[in-house]
Amino acid sequence: QVQLVESGGGLVQAGGSLRLSCAASGRTFSNYAMGWFRQAPGKEREVVAAISRRGSNTYADSVKGRFTISRDNAKNTVYLQMNSLKPEDTAVYFCAARDTPFMPRLVSDYDYWGQGTQVTVSS
Repeated sequence: QVQLVESGGGLVQAGGSLRLSCAASGRTFSNYAMGWFRQAPGKEREVVAAISRRGSNTYADSVKGRFTISRDNAKNTVYLQMNSLKPEDTAVYFCAARDTPFMPRLVSDYDYWGQGTQVTVSS
């Protein structure tokens, strides 16, 4: 089992920044690919970014150039730095984990999920 706990969400004005953190416990963190997803009211959960065991990453087109995913294996933590935030980035953000060498982008690809953290961007 892997336990994931997100933090860092909040209310920010458009153009501002937030840094989300996801702390993992329970298994060897460095074995896991990690993903950030988000879900807005009435919409399906969608991938934001993912990072492989080795640090390769992938992003949704809507966040490229604004968001950065990173990981610190010594701290068992994955981060999502979000800059130039827009009102359409408002959602609950979730981190997810899977023991795989790849960078999954689908919700169904992940085995473990955090409880989510709310990000609200005001215009």
